[in-house]
Amino acid sequence: MSHSKPMDRMPALAEDEMSPQQQSAYAALTQGPRGKVAGPFVALLRSPELMDRLQRVGEYLRFSNTIGLRCSEFAVLVCSRHWSQPVEWAIHRPIAEREGVSPQTCDAILQGRRPLSMSDDECIVYDILDELYRCRSVSDLTWARLVDRWGDQGAIDLLAHYGYYSTLAIVMNACRTAVPESPFSEQMRSLPGAPG
Repeated sequence: MSHSKPMDRMPALAEDEMSPQQQSAYAALTQGPRGKVAGPFVALLRSPELMDRLQRVGEYLRFSNTIGLRCSEFAVLVCSRHWSQPVEWAIHRPIAEREGVSPQTCDAILQGRRPLSMSDDECIVYDILDELYRCRSVSDLTWARLVDRWGDQGAIDLLAHYGYYSTLAIVMNACRTAVPESPFSEQMRSLPGAPG
């Protein structure tokens, strides 16, 4: 018995299908550090002003935040697992590994387990995001560890980072955004409850 992939509800628009606002938002995104409209931005292009505002927030959170690229990519993996989001996983797992997150740590996150060997920074990020996901709040002890490590700005950057990638995951899950073919997307797609 074969399972067909669900239909992408908001596939890429051809240039002649775009409004002037969509064309402007498309141009702005492709001229930035991302270089292309892919993943959640394919669907978000239907709301060009929102896409433009979100991508600028994301540009800061991904490329200029105060917690550093390794920890921010680690946070994306935790978030993508919370939302069972294969596009985020496929895009960000190779980046996380390139930035120094171990394959064993990535595998544990994928399997829904607390990784056994994490750096101190990864432990802080994991604990904050895990508590937020499970408890919808953060203990004083976990909060103090976060602020002691990165200060108030870093705490806000991490929380906003998680919220931003949760927003993207929600959009992609609801819109059934096409999942790029890669070994990493297949990992997430094979989990119970994963879209696509």
